[in-house]
Amino acid sequence: MMATTDARRHRTIAAIFSAVFIGLGQLYNRQYIKGLLFMTATQLFFWNYYPIVYQGIKGLITLGDVPSKIVAGNVIKGDHSIFMLIHGIIMIVLVLLFAGFYALNIYDAKKNGELRDQGKAVPGFLVSVRQAKFRHFPYLLLVPSLFFVLFVTVLPLVFNVLIAFTNYSAPHHIPDRNLVDWTGLRTFYDLFAQESWRTTFFGISVWNIIWAVASTLSVFFSGLVLALMVNHPRIMFKKFWRTIFILPWAVPQFISILVFRVLLNGSFGPVNDMLVKLGMSPVPWLSDPTMAKVTIIIVNLWFSTPFLMALMSGVLTTLPRDLYEAAAVDGATGTQRFTKLTLPLVLAATAPILIMQFAFNFNNFNLIYMLTDGSPNHPDYYYAGSTDILISWIFKMTLNQSQFNMASAVSIIMFVFIAVFSLWNYRRMKTTREEDRI
Repeated sequence: MMATTDARRHRTIAAIFSAVFIGLGQLYNRQYIKGLLFMTATQLFFWNYYPIVYQGIKGLITLGDVPSKIVAGNVIKGDHSIFMLIHGIIMIVLVLLFAGFYALNIYDAKKNGELRDQGKAVPGFLVSVRQAKFRHFPYLLLVPSLFFVLFVTVLPLVFNVLIAFTNYSAPHHIPDRNLVDWTGLRTFYDLFAQESWRTTFFGISVWNIIWAVASTLSVFFSGLVLALMVNHPRIMFKKFWRTIFILPWAVPQFISILVFRVLLNGSFGPVNDMLVKLGMSPVPWLSDPTMAKVTIIIVNLWFSTPFLMALMSGVLTTLPRDLYEAAAVDGATGTQRFTKLTLPLVLAATAPILIMQFAFNFNNFNLIYMLTDGSPNHPDYYYAGSTDILISWIFKMTLNQSQFNMASAVSIIMFVFIAVFSLWNYRRMKTTREEDRI
């Protein structure tokens, strides 16, 4: 027992020293320059940033105590809850980075203590720098990217999540005239308990799912049918047909959407004008709730089918010909070859694309906003129209109505749904199961 304790003596003491005071374990291991650098960096960080970190975390907890006031015609600035929230999140990140440096300091002291326990020499400062240069150089190159992702992606996501647990909304809680308070799960409770919010949320969610499924499946099968037609042996001028069908994909989407919005206008649209001249009744393409939803799905075919057609054409060229020859010898009909061979093989190859397409269509803001702007109006919906999906509803709540907390709560629910759906389908894909067995 004593021998085991002696064998671990230096690593244990060095780790304890570094845990008590950063850099002390390095000094114990006779790494004097490294220990002094660790101590100096710690002291500079602590004494320079401790007051800022303390105020930031305090502001994150309280979200301010004094609102802005107007006294004798003069504006007396108070606390801005949202700025304090953002500042507090950044300070939490700094604390986590400092905690990581603290853990690294203990690990370094313990690792070099192990060398002493084994009777080996502890590397000096220049040797440590040389080892870090060769062993950890790739990680050093990743540090700028890590900070970029942290402050551009992670921090905004955390901010969005935290807003859902406040009362940040108009008209009574908009800084800096008013303060924002933490309300816990109150926003989520209101979303499902209050009839107006509940009706709007479930109504839009049902249409959102129908839209995502219908648009994904319609584009998939239309792309597959076009690819089969273009690649059919009896079809001539294949390059010409591929070029014609791929043209809609080459036109900027927002231009095409605006063109369709004019073409399908109920008052002066050329499509209805042509129908009237043919003796038919005009169609309420964008003014009737049901017809507007059908129109959105039809218009989406124009934008998305070319991509799926190009993808399917590539997949069809890789299908093994011997399977079709064997099926033809066995007497399989064209329909049977399609349902038993072509469709399963294409689905297996394009399953990840379908999941991505579903997620994209679920959040397809551009088409909804630019084609219908959520119209026509729905009398039972709160800040939303009949064709709004969740993402366009969130846009209206934030930009037009300043209901930031409710928009944040809905975005969290959207994220959870998309993440669970994508992961569940991804794990069930045949290609993924085969990769796991490799």
